[in-house]
Amino acid sequence: MKQWLSHSSLALLVVISAGLTTSSMHAQNAATGEADFTVFIRGQRIGAEHSSVTLGPDGWTITASGTSDAPLNLSFDTFIAKYATDWQPQSLEINGQMRGQPMSLKTTFADNEATSAIVQTGQQGTLSHKVSTATVALPNNFYSAYEALALRLQNTAVGGTIPVYVAPQAELAVRVERITPRRIETPTTRHELRQFDLVFPNPGGPLNVEVWIDARGRLARLTIPVASLSVVRDDLSTVLARLDSYSHPRDEELFIPANGFNLAATITPPTGLVEKAPVVILLSGSGPQDRDETVFGIPILGQVAGRLSDAGFFVVRYDKRGVGQSGGRIESTSLDAYAEDARAVLNWVRQRRGIDKDRVALVGHSEGGAVAMLLAGRARGDIRAIGLLAAPGDTGRGITLAQQQHALNRANESEDSKREKVALQNRLMDAVMTGKGWETVPPELRRQADTLWFRSWLSYNPADTMRRTNQPIFIIQGTLDTQIPPAQADALEKMGQARKGEASRTVRKVLVPGVNHLLVPAATGEVDEYGSLPDKNVSPAITDPLIAWLQEVLKKK
Repeated sequence: MKQWLSHSSLALLVVISAGLTTSSMHAQNAATGEADFTVFIRGQRIGAEHSSVTLGPDGWTITASGTSDAPLNLSFDTFIAKYATDWQPQSLEINGQMRGQPMSLKTTFADNEATSAIVQTGQQGTLSHKVSTATVALPNNFYSAYEALALRLQNTAVGGTIPVYVAPQAELAVRVERITPRRIETPTTRHELRQFDLVFPNPGGPLNVEVWIDARGRLARLTIPVASLSVVRDDLSTVLARLDSYSHPRDEELFIPANGFNLAATITPPTGLVEKAPVVILLSGSGPQDRDETVFGIPILGQVAGRLSDAGFFVVRYDKRGVGQSGGRIESTSLDAYAEDARAVLNWVRQRRGIDKDRVALVGHSEGGAVAMLLAGRARGDIRAIGLLAAPGDTGRGITLAQQQHALNRANESEDSKREKVALQNRLMDAVMTGKGWETVPPELRRQADTLWFRSWLSYNPADTMRRTNQPIFIIQGTLDTQIPPAQADALEKMGQARKGEASRTVRKVLVPGVNHLLVPAATGEVDEYGSLPDKNVSPAITDPLIAWLQEVLKKK
């Protein structure tokens, strides 16, 4: 019973809480109402929840219902969380099904004690825990519970510690690490939001969680990066909603025709009147990335675009298909599809007035580097140069296994458990590539992994792709990159030098000390450090040599 409704394989420990009282009954009533949320894992929709927040003479009531597909396989029609007007918890009640089995939870709070009656997988039990007076009960995988957290966070300062009851497991103390203003724009509304970066002291190590709230204090978005989980309010997740995480004074927004849909893009022209300006097309990393490639509050490509534009380049960046304001469907993506989307941007650029179509470079970060090389090999006469920022220098399969091994090396598990996980990963990848052997893989893993993108990623081989290119190549990497280690930059350099003719002499590599995969200064470079990084700026040690190289290879002939 201690792991009630947990899902350790995805690290979905999503319990939290906070502390605040609103200044007046009028302000409190302004925060009530209904909301609909969509649940995403790795950018794929897996579920939805409907929540309602009311305030009466006896206090706050949050009710909800919802369903989620694999890996949770959860449905519930009863979720009732009650709090006094001063936010002291009173009760929590949940009824539903998980993986086809009835489950229920009834928790009462009295005299600093939480007492829970539990039914799950045919078992019944009772648990009691000492809790703080102002704790907030947030059971795993019931995201409407975060409505209470959102309302409590709006008056919480950085550094504040908040009692959280992970119902029905234990109480934690969550720390507010950072508060960042955010803005999401839709065709009719500009939503001013605040992102609270929270840290939970879990037994397996600190868990970073992002909670976004709107001006009323209501929940807008929840993100658990380690689980690739996002829960987004529906009015903020429409096709035309866009996170405005970075802007430059010369930014212009537009749509670029692609293959049956439009790509939403931002162009940043150089300052002044520059006739026949050189062009840089930026390509973002893996996952459902927007045009700024905002990761852990760092608008990676947004910052790169601004600096390149200030240096005299005409820069284009765009939301990936099915993301932000771009059309297309994210489930139909593959590396080849992304390369063809980039080709559509290239074709559009070459027809635009005021730019030099003979001086176009592709600059890709992480997976974007693979996409840049794919397109450069297919459009050799139209692309002058390729910039690779922390790009893969091994096969997709090799990188996936290396990343898993790195995580296992840091995990407190038995060697037998680690070997079993590696074996399962290999069986899964074999099944993805061959279509055979799925009976040896858990069904929920198949539903996550059996995708066009993952198949294309596993089969990606940079050595084959590099041989088809003939452009000058710039490779730059942080020495603290633990996702794409510096040795992969060395491998890319050797591949580029192995090309035929003049191309072999046009490869340059730069390794930048103290910089991680997000291209920012870091202490360890580990993924679990991302949420607490104090410096959210792409290092000039990355962009300065990139700019110098582009000025050299894109100069007029």
